[in-house]
Amino acid sequence: MNMRDLIRLAVAAVLGIVLSAGTVVAQQPPTTPAPTGDDSGPVQQNDGIVLKKKQPKDDAPPPPPAPAEEKIKNPKGLDLPVIRVNVPVVTVDVSVLLDKNRQFVPGLKAGNFRVTEDGVPQPVSDLRTMKAPITAVMLLEFASNNWYFIQDMQNTAAAFFRSLKEDDYIAVITYDLRTRILTDFTKDKMMTLQALQTLTIPGFSDTNLFDALYETLDRVSRIEGRKYIVLVGSGRDTFSKINLDTILKKIKASSNVTIFAIGTGQLVRTLAEPGMGGIQRLDYLQADNQMKTFASMTGGLSFFPQFQGALPEIFASINDSIRNQYVLSYKPSNPNQDGSYRKIKVTLVDNEGQPLKMVDEKGKQLKYSIIARDGYTARREVE
Repeated sequence: MNMRDLIRLAVAAVLGIVLSAGTVVAQQPPTTPAPTGDDSGPVQQNDGIVLKKKQPKDDAPPPPPAPAEEKIKNPKGLDLPVIRVNVPVVTVDVSVLLDKNRQFVPGLKAGNFRVTEDGVPQPVSDLRTMKAPITAVMLLEFASNNWYFIQDMQNTAAAFFRSLKEDDYIAVITYDLRTRILTDFTKDKMMTLQALQTLTIPGFSDTNLFDALYETLDRVSRIEGRKYIVLVGSGRDTFSKINLDTILKKIKASSNVTIFAIGTGQLVRTLAEPGMGGIQRLDYLQADNQMKTFASMTGGLSFFPQFQGALPEIFASINDSIRNQYVLSYKPSNPNQDGSYRKIKVTLVDNEGQPLKMVDEKGKQLKYSIIARDGYTARREVE
C-alpha cells in the first residue's frame, strides 16, 4: 500500500466520525424555548397543541366600574318612605221589611237607595242581595201540664232546628216555674241538637212566661245587632213575679229584638172546646192574644198551627223575613283616615228622587222599615 492509499483511508475515517456525531445530535428532542413575557400563545408539546387561557397583561387597563344604582329621592323635606293608602270601601247590610207582615221587599235597585254619611250623599257603587245569618233564642215552654202541648213544642223546635244555617248563632232556653239556659249562643249545631234531645221529662206544671221573656230580653240586650226570639208555648202565664203591663213595657224598651210566637196545643184545644169551661176557654184566648201582641210589638209574626205539616211553611216565612238583605257599597267622599265615627242614614227613593212609596194590589199604601247600622268608625292613617 502506497502513501496515497494511506491518506485516503485516513480521510475516510475522519468523515465517518463526523457523520456519526451528526446523527446523534439529530435524534435528541428539541428543547423548549425559555418563556417570554407573553406566554398566552399556543405551546407545542409532544402530544399536540395546547391553547392556554389568555392572561391579562400587567400593563392592561382595569375594567370600567358598574354603573351606580339609581336612587329614588323622597319628596323635599320628607325623610320617611311615602306610603299611599286607598280610600276604603264601606259596606252596609240593609233589610227592607213590610211593617204589616215583616216580609222582605225584593227587586230594589241601586238607584232606589240613598245613602248619606254625616249628611253628605254618597253614590252607591254596588248592590247585591244575600242570605244573612241570624242570632236567635229558642224560648220553649217545657212544663208538665199536657203531653200534647209538649209534643207540639218538640216538633216545632225540631222544625226550627232543621231550618238553621251554618253561621247562625242559637241559644236554647226553657221555662216552667223557672227559666233554664240549656245552651248559650253557639254555632255548634250538635250542641243545639243535644240540648233539644234532653227535653223528655218535664218538671213543674207552672208556666211563668212573663218572667222567662223578661229575663231573655235582658240577656239579648247585651248582644249587638238584631236579635230574634222564637217563642214556642201555650201563651199562658200562671205564676210569674211580674204582670202583663211590666212585660209589655220591657218589650217596648227593648231595641233590635224581634219576637216570633208559635202557639202550641191548638188541635187538642179545638177537640176539647165543647167540654171546656168558659173560664178555661177565655184563659186560652187571652194567651193567644198575648202571643200575638208580643210578636206585633216587635215587628214579628205569630202562628197557631194545628198540624205538624204546617211547620215547614211557617219557618220558610220566618226565614224569608229575617235572612234576606241587601248589601250596598260606596266609597266615602271624606278621605280623611282619622278614626272618627261617621253617621250613616239609608233611605229609599223613586226614579225622581222622591221618597219611595209602596202599594199593594188594591193600591193601598204599605208602610215599610229600613234596618241598617247607623254608622262606622273610619280607619286611622298609616304612619
